[in-house]
Amino acid sequence: MKSETWFRNFPAAITVTDADGIIIDLNNEAAEMFKKNGGYALIGKNAIDCHPEPSLMKVKQMYENGTLNVYTITKNGQKKLIYQAPYFINGDFSGFVEMCLDLPEEIPHFNRD
Repeated sequence: MKSETWFRNFPAAITVTDADGIIIDLNNEAAEMFKKNGGYALIGKNAIDCHPEPSLMKVKQMYENGTLNVYTITKNGQKKLIYQAPYFINGDFSGFVEMCLDLPEEIPHFNRD
């Protein structure tokens, strides 16, 4: 198995950008999710520019500060978790990984403290 096979076929949309917001990779779910915007053709495009206000300002701040952003949305009747995490290489901010996961109606929560 090629090492990228898990990434391509992971059952959640994964988008990876560099420190300037340029999309450097997408998996199959992300390409499908962004199909009307170009799908895999978005690689090399600026993800920051894809956001309208008011989210544009939030995204710019995330890139300036390298901060985590986590929230849920409902789209087409499906609840989704959006997890946007910065990644660092040798201690330097290097971009973001965004994961968009479908959430079931009910999610068990276990307190393991």
